Amino acid sequence: MDTDIILLGHGSGGKLSHQLLEELIIPTLSGVPMAGRNDAAVLEHNGSRFAFTTDSYVVDPVFFPGGNIGGLAVNGTVNDLAMVGATPLVISVGLIIEEGFSRRELAEILTSMREAADRAGVSIAAGDTKVVPRGKADRIFINTSGIGFFNHTLEINGSNARAGDKILINGTIGDHGIAVMAKREGLELDTDILSDCAALNNLIEELLEEGEAIHVLRDPTRGGVATTLKEIALQSDVSITLDEAAFPLKGAVRGVCALLGLDPLYVANEGKVLVLAAPEAAERLLERMKQHPLGRDAAIIGEVTAVGGGRVQIETVVGGMRGVEMLSGEQLPRIC
Repeated sequence: MDTDIILLGHGSGGKLSHQLLEELIIPTLSGVPMAGRNDAAVLEHNGSRFAFTTDSYVVDPVFFPGGNIGGLAVNGTVNDLAMVGATPLVISVGLIIEEGFSRRELAEILTSMREAADRAGVSIAAGDTKVVPRGKADRIFINTSGIGFFNHTLEINGSNARAGDKILINGTIGDHGIAVMAKREGLELDTDILSDCAALNNLIEELLEEGEAIHVLRDPTRGGVATTLKEIALQSDVSITLDEAAFPLKGAVRGVCALLGLDPLYVANEGKVLVLAAPEAAERLLERMKQHPLGRDAAIIGEVTAVGGGRVQIETVVGGMRGVEMLSGEQLPRIC
């Protein structure tokens, strides 16, 4: 199969993306082992630890119910730093703007970025702007990078899941991906579905008060909850069992997914965190989540059942079991 055609024909977030990372991108650029592949790199210099991350945003449409590409870019980078337990400090912004893009819309996007940064307590410290000819981009693309610091010695990453860990999520799944898709396709819905786009660093700071009981933090963005937990299972070499009846899911999201044949477990989120934690701390963490504005619909959705295997399975509402794998493609391209 022609890999050039594959690169042109698919989005990221599924099995193909992971094949590209495994077979080409990571071996060529850095050789980082599976255990070291997290939402942000944790680095050391002169005895101090800091975190660094970068991401690019190509969401279509750039304005969607509950947000726009600007706030999404800032919140996404803040969240990637928070997922390794770092306190976000500064971010950079790179704008690639298509000739003819509305100045008014650009101003709105930039305002959203500044407001999101202020809410998260980070500074926009550097940036770059490029304007490309009409037809050479799709309105606007944004790259953001971020640096965070550590005020603790905890080691939180995707390779730390342990047998017995409980799996928590801070709220309903699939909201962002369905909100973007509904806007893109012009769906007329009886109920408004809004993106869950939000910065999670303040919530994470509260959860980190549980200390070493927290083993893994991960935001289930591209590929959704299913792909994210499959990545963690492989990274930690554990097996995971989920409880379908426990998934927090809005009725409107469930209805759209059923109508379009989508599995909400694979739909992207932009304001959710998966927490894998010691079982004795699970109820305390759940209560902390529920007391926070971004965690009112929090739930315990599963557990790490065994060491080894890298498997994820779901106990269905009818009592059966089904396996969870990464998608071969992507359910909803360009949702972030």
